[in-house]
Amino acid sequence: MVTYLRYAALGDSFTEGVGDADPALPNGVRGWADRVAAVLHAAQPEARYVNLAIRGRKLVPIVEEQVDAAIALGPDLVTIHAGGNDLLRLSVDITALAAVYDDAIGRLRATGTTVVLFTPHDPGAAAGFRALRGRFAILAEAMREIADRHDAVLVDYWRLRDYDDVRLWSFDRLHMSAAGHQRMAMAVLDALGVDHDLQTLELAPLPDLSTAEQARQALTWVTGFAGPWLGRRLRGVSSGDTLAPKYPDWSVPPQ
Repeated sequence: MVTYLRYAALGDSFTEGVGDADPALPNGVRGWADRVAAVLHAAQPEARYVNLAIRGRKLVPIVEEQVDAAIALGPDLVTIHAGGNDLLRLSVDITALAAVYDDAIGRLRATGTTVVLFTPHDPGAAAGFRALRGRFAILAEAMREIADRHDAVLVDYWRLRDYDDVRLWSFDRLHMSAAGHQRMAMAVLDALGVDHDLQTLELAPLPDLSTAEQARQALTWVTGFAGPWLGRRLRGVSSGDTLAPKYPDWSVPPQ
């Protein structure tokens, strides 16, 4: 059976666990990486976990702040997700992003650690982000090439069609719900060949919304998420500016 004893999770809100609320945990979230770490710890009680991910981080800061810090800790497993926040900016150089990503994965793989990376998801089913689908698709193909080049493990998020279901997304339509994080933990463990007994979480029935209710929910989304998010972009601030990593040192993962 495949086992890992030192797992380092790097990235942005996706890896921090935003959307999977748990007030008892650091930064108030759990997330798929915590769930993966818990499975590894259950199999090997000496397994430990660091999570350096911070919401709102773009690719270059993730590489500068987290990659060397992770290498210094000597992990035998690293997961890294980045680039989503770059794709949401008005303009983005995807070729340059891919080059930075490629260099980071090369440095991580040179240490001998197993590295898991992810394509972006396909936003085609999300009306608020559908216009950016081309950007996401280009970066997705770049991630497949990088994984091939460095013999890294790839979770092809783009092809996980479960995520067309709105119930796998949180209120903000940008981050996964608890059910979405659970599903991602399963995908990561499966890609690694790690035995687990995780099951998909039960989903509430899809609501049959009237046109008026759909409009009300759309307005709530604009005022509750899209407006504040755009305001932070215009001010040059991020929701993660005041946060520290959840688990900066080797820790027993939450169960």
